[in-house]
Amino acid sequence: MGTKRDLVSILDVKDDLVGLLELAASIKNRTKAGEPYEPLRGKSLAMIFEKASTRTRVSFEVGMTQLGGHALFLSPNDLQIGRGETIADTARVLSRYVDGIMYRAFRRENVVELAQNASVPVINGLDDREHPCQVIADLFTILEHNGSFKELKLAYVGDGNNVCNSLLLGAAIVGMDMTAACPSGYEPDAEILATARRIAKDSGSKIHVVADPVVAVQQADVVYTDVWVSMGQEKEKEQREKVFRPYQVNSKLLDHAKRDAVVMHCLPAHRGLEITDEVMDGPRSIVFDQAENRLHAQKAILSRLLAGV
Repeated sequence: MGTKRDLVSILDVKDDLVGLLELAASIKNRTKAGEPYEPLRGKSLAMIFEKASTRTRVSFEVGMTQLGGHALFLSPNDLQIGRGETIADTARVLSRYVDGIMYRAFRRENVVELAQNASVPVINGLDDREHPCQVIADLFTILEHNGSFKELKLAYVGDGNNVCNSLLLGAAIVGMDMTAACPSGYEPDAEILATARRIAKDSGSKIHVVADPVVAVQQADVVYTDVWVSMGQEKEKEQREKVFRPYQVNSKLLDHAKRDAVVMHCLPAHRGLEITDEVMDGPRSIVFDQAENRLHAQKAILSRLLAGV
């Protein structure tokens, strides 16, 4: 297979992101038609989770099974990492046993270190900087819903977090306009924003960051939000809820978007905080299609990285 490929940042699949989305669509169609597709028969994926997970864990585990392979769930308590074995040594050892490693980490540096020392592909299942797998599924959902990224506008409302960072890069790569509305002091990563703007120049999309959610959602085809308090920020809960209150995605805010705009949320949602029940359960919500598509997108990522499909 030649050199191994990692997915640490969404930039790692910059040149074949659209191809990955097409692969996800074809895998989804096969699954729906009940056609077996097993390019990973006999292959194993190690999944290391430092943070809790519903969608990432289930979609990778089920995805590996459906692709003919096997997934192992490993928490730091199960591994010697929890007792001081280095990440580099863990990477070297796991590479002798498995065909790929999925890692959900607190720190970006640890994902990079694992990838540098593993001889098998490493997939970032979320870190403090990016959430590439989530955003590949999100872009697939938007494409499935709209048929194209041409002249589309995505508005992201809330915390300039890891999901927002990956969305900025992803939108720029596929040539979709994106405006993020974030309170002062909670903007996306400056370096990622600069990279997204550089890519957008080539792809012809416009990338903006504003403070006003009403400005952001104007003419938006997609309105996207995420939790205000991410895992590991519990101490800031009270402060964050106060600051983000005006950033709630509710019917009133949606009135400023396009009439046929859809709503997305990467889940888990804190209903009544960043999004209202009325919106999340309403006719414009594609939140649960988006959640389902984590499975199909994950299968595309696994097929490409572990089998070179």
